[in-house]
Amino acid sequence: MDHLLERPPRAGRSSSGVRPIDVVRALLPPGAINPFLSSYARLISPALVVRAVIATAVGRPVPKSLTAAATALAAGEPVLLFDAHDREGETDLVILSERATPELVRLLRRDAGGWICTAISDELRTRLGLPFYADLLTRAAKAYPILDALGHEELRYDRRSPFGVHLHHRATYTGIPDNDRARAIRAIGELARDAPHLSDAALRARFTAEFSSPGHLPVIYAAPRLLSERKGHTELSVSLARMAGLSESVTVCEMLGDSGGARVPDAAREYAEEHGWPFLEGRTVVEAWKRWSSA
Repeated sequence: MDHLLERPPRAGRSSSGVRPIDVVRALLPPGAINPFLSSYARLISPALVVRAVIATAVGRPVPKSLTAAATALAAGEPVLLFDAHDREGETDLVILSERATPELVRLLRRDAGGWICTAISDELRTRLGLPFYADLLTRAAKAYPILDALGHEELRYDRRSPFGVHLHHRATYTGIPDNDRARAIRAIGELARDAPHLSDAALRARFTAEFSSPGHLPVIYAAPRLLSERKGHTELSVSLARMAGLSESVTVCEMLGDSGGARVPDAAREYAEEHGWPFLEGRTVVEAWKRWSSA
């Protein structure tokens, strides 16, 4: 599979400062530069990877129901995540942002086909001082009155959208090609990974040095209390990353069907099985979150 051919050199870092990929790499023979290249995949069992990821999670272990998904994300592989029949009723392809590659971006747009956007935690949003898009409309309505009417959200699937700013990575050209988007997505993921070790001033300086706005990378924000507050794909995927001890930025894309609507869950599950990727239902993540967050 061509999306396995490239991986950025660094994986997620737990709050202890130990990266899951470093633990996994220690299990491999010398010379294996990237343990998740397809040529080395046969050298390590999934069970060892799971134990490596769990070993680096601080305080609370990864819930057993999520270990396969946690392992996939840490390895730079996609996870399929279905929210609920009584919500959007959609399955998203989810990747860990800091593991983004052009091949993975191509996979998202070709095999999923929906809206490619990057989610961050509310903690990171707050530290960066980023506004919700709806708030920007409200502030601008004084100068542009039509925005007052547009700014009243009437979503059929939730009370408020997670939409934020659109970014452009300064080192890219148009920001649209797979290479450009992968670079921008990965930079957000690396920022999320490094944020615990940076002051607010340093965090914002790095962010503005790397990004401008507007751009072609939409950023969405998880609710402050995550799944205790909202149960969208944004919160499901960021909560999954948090429980896995990974960097708290994921990139998601809705899977579309050939009929003009969302791909039905059974078809999405079949796709996951064909590719050997985990398929999770939102309720599984929610139940794990309830136990994990109260431990």
